Amino acid sequence: MNVCLFGGSFDPVHEGHLAIARRAVEKCGLGRVVFLPCARSPLKKRPTLLGEETRLRLLAMALEDVPWAAADPLDLTMPSPSWTWRLVEEWKRRAPGHELFWLMGCDQWKLLDRWRRADYLARELTFIVHRRGNDVPESREGVRAVFVDGEHPASSSSIRELLTRKEPIPPGWLNPAVESELRRLFRAGGEE
Repeated sequence: MNVCLFGGSFDPVHEGHLAIARRAVEKCGLGRVVFLPCARSPLKKRPTLLGEETRLRLLAMALEDVPWAAADPLDLTMPSPSWTWRLVEEWKRRAPGHELFWLMGCDQWKLLDRWRRADYLARELTFIVHRRGNDVPESREGVRAVFVDGEHPASSSSIRELLTRKEPIPPGWLNPAVESELRRLFRAGGEE
């Protein structure tokens, strides 16, 4: 089976994340996409707004009716910071003989040289790079990559801003159960 790991803050998960994963499934014949919420990205200075348990719970809600997707708390249980190579090592142990993919946005693809043990990742993974708008990724020598297109207007930063200002979130940006839970959390005075 082809297993795709999709790491990210998911702060919060939105329908754009699922649209990207769906395109990857269609283009690459993936059997499963595993969403891995990140404890703390070494390349991001800003902490997440939502706590780890909340992000994981919201992911489970968003993926409940998606048979090819699952949420995995692996990164949340590992020592910080979140190194992708450690997740890949663990998944190689869990799924021997499976081909592993890593789904990422074009922004992270451009930073791949800054990832810890990027050479190891290039040997062990095929990267699926989501390109959006005019942000076109370039091939990298010695790195297997598949480029997928797709547009979705949702962004986690915009959703956080709208929630904080108690403004409406555009239709189609969030799974209804996720939106309801986020509204409940923010009515109660913010996150955990």
